[in-house]
Amino acid sequence: MPVELVNRVESTIQPNEHPYMNGAWTPQTEEFNGTDLEVIGQIPSDIDGVYVRNTENPVQQPIGRYHPFDGDGMIHVMSFKDGAASYRNRFVRTKGFQAEQEAGRALWAGLAENPAKSERPGWGAHGGLKDSSSTDVVIHAGRILSTFYQCGEGYRLDPYTLEQDGIEAWTPIDGISAHPKVDEATGELLFFNYSKHAPYMHYGVVGADNKLKHYTPVPLPGARLPHDMAFTANYSILNDLPVFWEPELLAKGLHVVRFHREMRSRFGIIPRYGSADDVRWFDADPTYVLHFLNAYEEGDEIVLDGYFEEDPEPQSSNSAPAGFERIMAYLDQSKLKPKLHRWRFNLATGETREQRLDDRVLEFGVINNQFAGRKYRYGYSAVSKPGWFLFTGLVKHDLESGESWTIDFGEERYGSEPGFAPRIGAVDEDDGYLVTFVTDRIADRSECVVYYAKRLDDGPVCRIMVPGKISSGTHATWGQGEAIRAARGG
Repeated sequence: MPVELVNRVESTIQPNEHPYMNGAWTPQTEEFNGTDLEVIGQIPSDIDGVYVRNTENPVQQPIGRYHPFDGDGMIHVMSFKDGAASYRNRFVRTKGFQAEQEAGRALWAGLAENPAKSERPGWGAHGGLKDSSSTDVVIHAGRILSTFYQCGEGYRLDPYTLEQDGIEAWTPIDGISAHPKVDEATGELLFFNYSKHAPYMHYGVVGADNKLKHYTPVPLPGARLPHDMAFTANYSILNDLPVFWEPELLAKGLHVVRFHREMRSRFGIIPRYGSADDVRWFDADPTYVLHFLNAYEEGDEIVLDGYFEEDPEPQSSNSAPAGFERIMAYLDQSKLKPKLHRWRFNLATGETREQRLDDRVLEFGVINNQFAGRKYRYGYSAVSKPGWFLFTGLVKHDLESGESWTIDFGEERYGSEPGFAPRIGAVDEDDGYLVTFVTDRIADRSECVVYYAKRLDDGPVCRIMVPGKISSGTHATWGQGEAIRAARGG
């Protein structure tokens, strides 16, 4: 198994019992190139592209309490072509990562700590919270774009070599939130950001040529904490949800998040190149939505699917180690109770209708990206381990028939958000593969696992052994090889 250890990053992490620095969340410090990897089964010859995953991977001993979202971004890529696969992983060389490497210690306190403990002033990714670029990852204009949920800078990497291209030049002064969206039909990237100063939100469009085409304020009543957005062929969908900092405490410099149950949720629908005056706001039941699945236009309606949290402000976890009660609660999907949900916004009447699509606790959904922003049929959601931020399996939904199918990764096997890889010559929407990284606690290794989406009950098509053990994380994506090569001019 030809594996090249490219680099071992210096770390000051000390052995500890933190629940999110052990097990499937054990930090990884080694960067590898791997080819001719051990394979159980056979790699499909009709798959061409890259599966890319971002992970939270701390390098420095934390200042105070560590939250897993504080970890440094590490990108993992499995590349597929002609029935072969190769693997690479690299840390994202953010300004914060480089500064801490030079200092040999942590310079920023994390999400669970008072920002005043940081050696850098202010709040958020441009102040007391390090921009680790460890939350999300998409492929746009032929390159990876990694982002941080607290509106940091966008970092670009080559999707095959993981060569670092640095900070994206068009990054606005208020940064880029995680979850920019790529419209594969046009090549455009849609994004938003948020801040503690008026107008509190902005929205923008970047062209297929990677040039900023549009950037507009979207005024909100105050500081908010939006995490995701959605889009259709002609509109983008933003949100103003009733989970945000307590305003009176925020005025005193305290960042205390509350669910304001008396308030309605608001969804802002804006034409793709619209201005603040064009935004139409629709009221809906109070909730928080961490992630949306997809949206599309149907007659006069905008249809939006996502994960409606039934309890956005859960009680502390009684089983958590001392000091981690709140952290564990907000990472526990079984407490937040996200359910697959549908909103319909009627552009003619201004009416909102809502529908529950599944009563199971599900989150972190993906689709065939070729259907993003368009009417679609299939979605793939992650199943979480109760009490933990760990994925134990996947559920495929047929949103037309109402049928669903389940994958269980197996005992002590924890996967990642999958990517959907359309099969070369695919004839319909679910004709392709689900690709995920799985860490096996019993075998003490990580694998890339591939399933044929039309026959999930058959189990994995193949399992590819990965050098090193991947630390867990949040988001992943799939990029078609043909589209990447076309965007790069070759």
